[in-house]
Amino acid sequence: MLIVDDDKVDQELVLRALRKSHLDVSIDTAKTVDEGLDLYQEHSYDIILLDYRMPERDGTEMIYELTQLPTSSNTAIVMMSSSEDEQLAIDCLKAGAHDFLMKSEVTGVRLRRAVLQAKARFELEQQLAESYKKVKILAESDPLTGLSNRAYFEHSLRINIVNNIRDKHKIALLLIDLNNLKFINDTYGHDVSDRLLLLVVDSIKSCLRGNELFARLGGDEFSICLSNLDTAEDASKVATRVVETLTKPFLINESEIHSTASVGISIYPDNATDFEELFKQADIAMYRAKKLGRSRVCFFEEEMQEQFYLRALLEKELKQAQELRQFLLHYQPILNPKNKTLFGFEALIRWGVDGRLRSPRDFVPVAEQTQQMVSIGRWIIKTAISSLGKFNQGRENLLVMTINLSTIQFHDVKLVDYIQKCLIEYKVAPSLVAFELTESAFSEKSHHSINIIRELDKLGCKIALDNFGKGSSSVNHLKKYPISLIKLDRSLMPKNLNDSQNMALIKGLTVMLQLLKREVVAEGVETEAHIAVCSELGINLMQGFYFSEAKGYEEIVQDYLQLDD
Repeated sequence: MLIVDDDKVDQELVLRALRKSHLDVSIDTAKTVDEGLDLYQEHSYDIILLDYRMPERDGTEMIYELTQLPTSSNTAIVMMSSSEDEQLAIDCLKAGAHDFLMKSEVTGVRLRRAVLQAKARFELEQQLAESYKKVKILAESDPLTGLSNRAYFEHSLRINIVNNIRDKHKIALLLIDLNNLKFINDTYGHDVSDRLLLLVVDSIKSCLRGNELFARLGGDEFSICLSNLDTAEDASKVATRVVETLTKPFLINESEIHSTASVGISIYPDNATDFEELFKQADIAMYRAKKLGRSRVCFFEEEMQEQFYLRALLEKELKQAQELRQFLLHYQPILNPKNKTLFGFEALIRWGVDGRLRSPRDFVPVAEQTQQMVSIGRWIIKTAISSLGKFNQGRENLLVMTINLSTIQFHDVKLVDYIQKCLIEYKVAPSLVAFELTESAFSEKSHHSINIIRELDKLGCKIALDNFGKGSSSVNHLKKYPISLIKLDRSLMPKNLNDSQNMALIKGLTVMLQLLKREVVAEGVETEAHIAVCSELGINLMQGFYFSEAKGYEEIVQDYLQLDD
């Protein structure tokens, strides 16, 4: 028990009464609210006897502060006062006290009764609070799946919309309808359909991060609210994962049960700015998805839907391209015009479809988003190293191959081992391979990426920083990481020697890089003026259309491999 009272006489009166009450208690005392709060946080008390009127702060202030502490739910409070004001007693009870006792009435019997009554009221309050929590959960949850129900989902979505007005992010509403649930229920019975619903929920949860609002609206309908989105593309990724994971059959009672999904998506504020309209549009989109067939995702807005279809088509075509071996590597030469020597090549992927080549900018972003860049990246590494081995056969001046490495490829836990295997297989020295990385690979948050970079350096490969000078390229990377080759971004290239602003910028960067003893390659060299600028600045390695576009293996062999002989 803790007694908080600034009056020594009153404290002694209470202590004497407690001794006569035959209560089995150990007692601490405090003279002020602050002293009482300090003691409370050091010890665990079952009962607090608290004087209402004290210097500096009164007892109700202590009750308020106690309720903000996580352990306060275990303590009953009896407020004491010399005042006979009945309203004061009511105010103290409203503030959170479990009983009120006038000091003039303090006797062993009455104090014992007050303490026991306070404890009883406290326990009843706890039971009521637990019951309320259970009722609240039942009122807001679906009894079968444990997900939020329609009422709670609609309430939360309304709040999200109101809170998002100032944030200016997008909110996506996904309505999911399970196909064939009625047929499954009629064929296999309620037990199997209920089991299926639970498995479906687990599968959908595996597609989410865990902070999304996920609800069962009833029957075979579910909904997901995605908040704080930058683009509608983020919603399509989640919807696609949900549809794909539900294409796999579920094994229930040794039977394979198939249940696909149709998903409709509406976006706030692109499609609607209020709850009712947003829900209506998602429902329209879901109906359209069901009408088009199973395992479909539809946006409410046709433009979004068209973008989604194009992306889904490209994703499918990328998978086929790997199977049909439609990818090609082209090689753009890196030269030293000053002494007319060939330094090496940059390996650049192309996609050959129907007699035409598709540029990496058209498909690499989707390959990265869908993780296909991991397998495509392995093919690039193997093909480029294989070609380099052939290019260098019989050569005295060995060529270097630079290979672009996406940060998505860092998800490949065996990446460095695979690179080492390719180097051994094609008899290529690691020092002749440079992996080009953009600044994002050196992010402080990406510890895994940094470890791979260091492992590549330890293997003996060169690390190249691509697009240097573009955006927020950090000079700090040059000090912290084993970067030996710098590729100046094409946007830095001055038009001519009179382009004073770009000349000053590229000159400053070049002088710094040369002092740091880094090899520098100027990209985007397209005119004789560009060559003059590079020569003026002492940049000897150049790459660009002035010399050659990227060419296929046979053309490279024919046009360049005799250059140094």
